[in-house]
Amino acid sequence: MENTASNVTPLREGDPLYRAAPVNLEAEQALLGAILVNNTAYHRVSEFLKPDHFAEGVHGRIFAAISKLMERGQLANPVTLKNLFDQDGALQEIGGAAYLARLAAGVVTIINAEDYGRTIHDLFLRRQLIAIGEEVVNEAYEHDLERGANLQIETAEKRLFDLAESGQLEGGFQPFVTALGQAIVQAEAAFKRSGKTTGVATGLTDLDKLLGGLHSSDLIILAGRPSMGKTALATNMGFYAARHYLAGKGPDGRTVAEDGAVVGFFSLEMSAEQLATRILSEESKVPSNLIRKGEVKSEDFDRFVLASQHLASIPFFVDDTPALSIAGLRTRARRLLRQQGLGLIIVDYLQLIRGDDHGAENRVQEISEITRGLKALAKELNVPVLALSQLSRAVEAREDKRPMLSDLRESGSIEQDADVVMFVFREEYYLARAEPARRPEESDERFNMRYADWQQRLEQVTNTAEVIVAKQRHGPIGKATLRFDGETTKFDNLISSDRIPDAYP
Repeated sequence: MENTASNVTPLREGDPLYRAAPVNLEAEQALLGAILVNNTAYHRVSEFLKPDHFAEGVHGRIFAAISKLMERGQLANPVTLKNLFDQDGALQEIGGAAYLARLAAGVVTIINAEDYGRTIHDLFLRRQLIAIGEEVVNEAYEHDLERGANLQIETAEKRLFDLAESGQLEGGFQPFVTALGQAIVQAEAAFKRSGKTTGVATGLTDLDKLLGGLHSSDLIILAGRPSMGKTALATNMGFYAARHYLAGKGPDGRTVAEDGAVVGFFSLEMSAEQLATRILSEESKVPSNLIRKGEVKSEDFDRFVLASQHLASIPFFVDDTPALSIAGLRTRARRLLRQQGLGLIIVDYLQLIRGDDHGAENRVQEISEITRGLKALAKELNVPVLALSQLSRAVEAREDKRPMLSDLRESGSIEQDADVVMFVFREEYYLARAEPARRPEESDERFNMRYADWQQRLEQVTNTAEVIVAKQRHGPIGKATLRFDGETTKFDNLISSDRIPDAYP
């Protein structure tokens, strides 16, 4: 009979009730017996069942021995296992090697082997939940100044999610026709979307044409030197996706995004208020520097009210916790997915995340761990992860300041782990700081020519920016030219003279 957490028995009359751990020894015996009779039963449970999932230690050792023999291509039965357990003292206590024969003799059918395995696995998870609960209670009673309540909550969440991860029984091979069907469904969804992209549209036409949107399970790196507008560009992309979010129902009845996305923005550099000021500036068309200094007009507040009313319903969520660890980021992303749904994660920026491996020998190893963690998170939650990254100062030493893959700071793993690497570059920033000065003994004519040339180049790139796609697993590399409004830090589609439609006659 199965013992569960609800089975409570007093040891003596008047004693407190004792709750037995949830176990089912009969299911363990039935599974082992079925495997010993017919080894094909092992393959039905080997993917998700491990020796430490058995409540009875002897049963776990028997399962481990069966696994070893099966992996070697040998037969596992009471005869082949007899020598392995002749010296096992714990097995001797319950009948020695003859116990194996009794397990096999008691089997009627192997049809239920997988059901037995799932029962064993489920009860293991329940016992682990009990252990985690006890640890949480004991830690909460301790008064440790270095482990505040919030840190204990985060640790408990990590343990629970790690347990949930180990409890996933899905996975393995799938027929190729299933993958083809999913690809066709994505193509149909792209056809229906306003942006005509298979991924989450950014609203930047040239970039969406190049990328096809931000694809689920991809790690996308957006890198640039300071003041290039990385945060502004990422915010613009995220807000476009959130603004166009349209919820629908999937085949299984769950809520899915028919267009746009629910966005989770991890702002490790800027506070939520600073980020909100930028967004408010973009929506109200009031320069952000004037908002920060309080140099606004009374009529601007009417714009603020209208903008805030419009933004209130947008599914854009900000977490501005500083020095967040990759484990903490993963925990909060999972929580947002569970509570609100999640279609896009933005991290600003990668170098400010802490790794989980505190024993990492150097920063390069830590960055490698972080990028692997972000890529794993993208695959696990099946959402695009857009991570911002700094570039090394090597860019400044070159005459052509356009970034290259070799400029990615601190680790080559960023380039290796990323599905897409993009650079944001504004030539206006560098040209504006390179105003020609008159050289000694230079004639007026020569200086005026140099100055006019500089002015012409500056006019050509004023209020423009380039997004350079330097790596893309799914498509071509290339460049998208955008319009950039420095006052409101807004990126937009560039309307050049060759795109202006002809006038009607």
